[in-house]
Amino acid sequence: MATTLSRRSALKNIAGSAALLTAPLTLTEAFAASDNALGPALKGRIKQSVCRWCYSKIPLEDLAREAKAIGLQSIELLGPNEWPVVQKYGLTCALPNGAGMGIEKGFNNPIYHNDLVASYEAIFPKLAEAGLNTIICFSGNRKGISDEEGLVHCTNGLKRLMASAEKHKITLIMELLNSRVNHKDYQADKSAWGVELCKRVGSERFKLLYDIYHMQIMEGDIIATIKRDHQYFGHYHTGGVPGRAEIDDTQELNYPAIMRAIADTGFQGYVAQEFIPKRPDAIASLKQAVEICDI
Repeated sequence: MATTLSRRSALKNIAGSAALLTAPLTLTEAFAASDNALGPALKGRIKQSVCRWCYSKIPLEDLAREAKAIGLQSIELLGPNEWPVVQKYGLTCALPNGAGMGIEKGFNNPIYHNDLVASYEAIFPKLAEAGLNTIICFSGNRKGISDEEGLVHCTNGLKRLMASAEKHKITLIMELLNSRVNHKDYQADKSAWGVELCKRVGSERFKLLYDIYHMQIMEGDIIATIKRDHQYFGHYHTGGVPGRAEIDDTQELNYPAIMRAIADTGFQGYVAQEFIPKRPDAIASLKQAVEICDI
């Protein structure tokens, strides 16, 4: 992506910088009267989260206060040391990280299976203790591995984790990413491939992260795909196309219609805002996105 704040670098250092929040702190000041204050009344058909890496210049505590004031219920893609920070403000971490070997080294390559299994099994008890029930995972890059080989290897590796995931009531959620713009050579770059993997793993403890931004780039047909395959989707991400910018009328996706399609499936999970704010006031961009998705 055309920015220095990449998802890949954020996964390596999710804590972000210590830069001070420069936007006016009116929301923060309003919230400060009570850490347990409720956010604004939203319609609530869609439970909303936000991805931490998109706001890495804002200290996490400040972002948590702002998120609560806006009406968000979660800040995600956080590691174990960060979960208590958002929980202090009455938020959850709808999709944690903290296990695995990054985006490029995933379950499609058996040479990583032992390390991946050990990494995820180590974090399952921590998730359960923190009251969390999901964690992100990745297919990995192809590196010459065919789609069928990748399916076989991912199935074998993930099945090794299902008993432990069931024991701790944790759902592994594999992200679908585009391999055209942002993640060259990534294998889980089509929804049909991911759905087939879900069928082969055969467990309710394995689902897909249907990233709307990425899948619009790779295949389009967003609403029809959601209606057809929603039972395999455990989480959703937003993002403006082109450029992963604000999800307003400057881009090509109709997010209110997409949110209605998600809600109509009976989805009970989270939709996370994962766009890169282009405006000087990043929190204003986030607030607008929450309102757009609050159908």
